[in-house]
Amino acid sequence: MAEILVVDDEIGIRELLSEILGDEGHSVLLADSAQQARDVRERNPVDLVLLDIWMPDTDGVTLLKEWASGGKLTMPVIMMSGHATIDTAVEATRIGALDFLEKPIALQKLLKAVEQGLAKSRPPMPPPKPASPVFAPISSGIGGSPSIMMLPVSNGLSAAQQASQPAQFVNVPLASAGVVSAASRSLALDLPLREARDAFERAYFEHHLAREHGSMTRVAEKTGLERTHLYRKLKQLGIDLSKGAYRKGGVVSQ
Repeated sequence: MAEILVVDDEIGIRELLSEILGDEGHSVLLADSAQQARDVRERNPVDLVLLDIWMPDTDGVTLLKEWASGGKLTMPVIMMSGHATIDTAVEATRIGALDFLEKPIALQKLLKAVEQGLAKSRPPMPPPKPASPVFAPISSGIGGSPSIMMLPVSNGLSAAQQASQPAQFVNVPLASAGVVSAASRSLALDLPLREARDAFERAYFEHHLAREHGSMTRVAEKTGLERTHLYRKLKQLGIDLSKGAYRKGGVVSQ
């Protein structure tokens, strides 16, 4: 996922944000002062910064202004404060801050701001490639079950060149084409229904956790479950998230 720097002089805030963002699959870097934030940013590629305004050495607005004037404001910055005035928030936005979060920060507001910030920092996605045509399998004539299918042969031609020439195909056995269901190979189908269902659900959620690098928000979206119900379901299935096994990167403290 993303590399996020959290800058706050309060250890409780740092630990809370680190835990929340880590559960979303992000790699979290921590700094308790402006000077430490400078050092961490110089040593690490950062995709997003959560920056507290009131800190003992240099306040967050001054650090933001320093990054902006020095050409180092290359990542989205979200300001945080429990005591800032509207004028301070407006000034930070004028300098280049993407958003302002007031403490105590609501979970959904935090995740939404982070998601919007990361969307701005990511390069645009290339247009999707045209989907390959799907062809019906040819029956083997033995019991009516298909044993081969037809796959198109591109011969290294572009889409436009292929469109102007007759299509060529090759017969491929279904087994060698990887069509046999992975689930039927890996799950014991002779189990009682409840145990087989639990095994399938465990494999299903582990697949999505690995694919989304442990991001509970994205897994909830993919599976159509509320986060609270998703956590309960994973606990029921015995899937342990405490060690961050599905994260792309662990939590890093600087």
